[in-house]
Amino acid sequence: MRMLCVVAPGLLCSSPLSLSFSSPKHHLKLPSSSFRPYSRKSPIKMSTTTIEHIVLFKVKDNTDPTEVNTMLTSLNALVSLDPVLHLAAAPLYRTKSSPIPFTHMLHSRYSSRDDLNAYTVHPSHLTAVKESVLPICDDIMAVDWVADDLQGPIVLPPGSAIRVIFLKLKENLGEEVKDEILALIKGIKGSFGEINQITCGENFSPARAKGYSIASLAVFPGVSGIEAVDSKEELVNLQREKIK
Repeated sequence: MRMLCVVAPGLLCSSPLSLSFSSPKHHLKLPSSSFRPYSRKSPIKMSTTTIEHIVLFKVKDNTDPTEVNTMLTSLNALVSLDPVLHLAAAPLYRTKSSPIPFTHMLHSRYSSRDDLNAYTVHPSHLTAVKESVLPICDDIMAVDWVADDLQGPIVLPPGSAIRVIFLKLKENLGEEVKDEILALIKGIKGSFGEINQITCGENFSPARAKGYSIASLAVFPGVSGIEAVDSKEELVNLQREKIK
């Protein structure tokens, strides 16, 4: 599950988009190739460079649930591909205060851009998209960035919750301003003990990003961690003001 919530525009950013996602608390009862909670590669890498890949899907209204399940099964099966370090696809987590323009999300990780490119053009990926995704989706958005300081596990434990935030930076902002925003995002972890892991970076795949140029991903032990952070309203607002 994942959650989207809209944050008020600031001086440096416009139309921020915040989402949350939770992988299943138990391993999915699917064929062994469809979901792998732990990679064949080393499950933990410290201070490594990793490529983050986020794809958002808007499933058409009134789509048969069987077709949605087929889409998720097909996407989760891609974790078996050699270039993939981690991959999980599931519905977005919704709250009453967070209207969500998308319905599902895929999060995956790679060692390099070349590995991401290899995944993108792999026949299994192309087949899954053509046969299971495109027929039932109205809209798709994708964002990629380099996480150059990832700490902790590459593969997220089942039940982990993810909050993803996308920012549209205003035009003509210099690199120093971008670096300052990224540093502020990285510093958020120190203010919220519920966050296990945080990465952020500048999107390097603008074609399907709908204008979002900065992305961040925070990992929590579960959805309750996100709810606990949201309950700290004053501290959350303070962090938002820093980014504005």
